Amino acid sequence: MDRIFIRDVQIVNPGGVGLMRGDLLLEDGRIAQAAPTGEIFPHGKEVPAEIREVDGRNRIVFPGLIDAHVHFRDPGYTEKEDIMTGAAAAAHGGFTSVIMMGNTNPPMDTPGRIEDALKRAERTGVRVYCAGNVTSGMQGRELTDFAALRAAGAVLLTDDGLPIRSEALMEKACVQAAEQSLVISLHEEDPVYIGQAGINRGRVAESMGLDGADRMAEISMVRRDIAIAARTGAEITIQHISAKESVELIRRAKAEGVRVHAEATPHHFALTEEAVRAHGTNARMNPPLREEEDRQAILKGLADGTIDMIATDHAPHTAAEKARPFPEAPSGIIGLETALSLVYRELVLPGILTWSQAMERLTAAYDVYGLPGGMIAEGEPADLVLFAPDEDWTVTEETFRSKARNTPFLNEVLPGVVKMTICGGQVVYEDGGEV
Repeated sequence: MDRIFIRDVQIVNPGGVGLMRGDLLLEDGRIAQAAPTGEIFPHGKEVPAEIREVDGRNRIVFPGLIDAHVHFRDPGYTEKEDIMTGAAAAAHGGFTSVIMMGNTNPPMDTPGRIEDALKRAERTGVRVYCAGNVTSGMQGRELTDFAALRAAGAVLLTDDGLPIRSEALMEKACVQAAEQSLVISLHEEDPVYIGQAGINRGRVAESMGLDGADRMAEISMVRRDIAIAARTGAEITIQHISAKESVELIRRAKAEGVRVHAEATPHHFALTEEAVRAHGTNARMNPPLREEEDRQAILKGLADGTIDMIATDHAPHTAAEKARPFPEAPSGIIGLETALSLVYRELVLPGILTWSQAMERLTAAYDVYGLPGGMIAEGEPADLVLFAPDEDWTVTEETFRSKARNTPFLNEVLPGVVKMTICGGQVVYEDGGEV
């Protein structure tokens, strides 16, 4: 592990805790000291040669971010991404922790598969966690063994990519998940309301001769699953919110004490269905980009805490797949490497969130899923991201550590640059470095 001293940096924690300009000393994988500038190594006192000194001037340091919704496609689809390249993309974006979804081939529905994925993830340098499936084979017919999956290391349950269509099975799952203190994370799209997946049922789809996915696909299932969570006492997460009505349903449920969380992706708070005209299949995703009123509702939900997590739904695909005609192309975009800059551009610079509030949304999953991290304080894990807010970068195909390039933000100039990502006291990404 590296011994690192970060001098004279703006420290930003979730919730405004310990905000200050100061110095940080990292030793043995933890934050050994956090103090006002000049107190750890006073002016004129040399930093020992065995400690690497990092200049924090004109930089912000955040707790290492966590993305509770990524697809590393491993096993089964490693031509798109694998655990190593996905983790490298995470480090490049400032994420020190990620939770892999279980829609792999074979899926994460047995303890052995979860144990294998976690074993291989130990080499990545970042903290890679695994979700277990709710149903065997993600078929929506029979529940997996939740206790066994939890014992193997699953930190949440999900059939992400597919909804749990049976209300009776969903209720049974909620009861058993509550018994195991596991959160169920839900992809809420009822196929009954979907003609062409990946595009909103509206004017853009009509102009392309497509039927599209109606907003009721999401709304109906969000309403149903909030009601199930309320009567079972289960804890659920509504993934990648896209519709204004869903935001309001979650707001009301939280006010009533229902144990419900919600994710928003950078693409859903940054873009609308109009992006499909400009970017084609690179703006095709499930649930789809919707209208400006929906985007504004998501921004409001992030601002008032109704939506408590920002997650990327990092979904790599090959260039050949995305080159297919729209109805035949897969849904999803990559997001780990652009997320922090989009948060800065879309939320912080316009004043929708302060940096401290943004960090609450980007680290909330630590608390939701009971994982270590999310705070800069003495004794905490040395998981940090050093960020240069006054610099910018151009999104090109060459900038990505991911295997994939499927993003609607290609060729855009984004504000803010991740300069260094540290996980467990080890530098896992450095701008311009060899890591």
